[in-house]
Amino acid sequence: MQQRSLKDRVEEMEREEIKKALRHCRGVKARAARELGITERMIRYKIKKYGIKRKEVERI
Repeated sequence: MQQRSLKDRVEEMEREEIKKALRHCRGVKARAARELGITERMIRYKIKKYGIKRKEVERI
């Protein structure tokens, strides 16, 4: 079994934290960015980079 690189593990953790913040902020990117301590521009970039879809963060 091949282990994932540190970069891959960090990116997965970052992706999950962004999704969690978006859920908590009901999809409002500006609020989620503030919660994470990053800019709105950065959260938009990372959402695109990680392919985070609206359905992934909607509350059921």
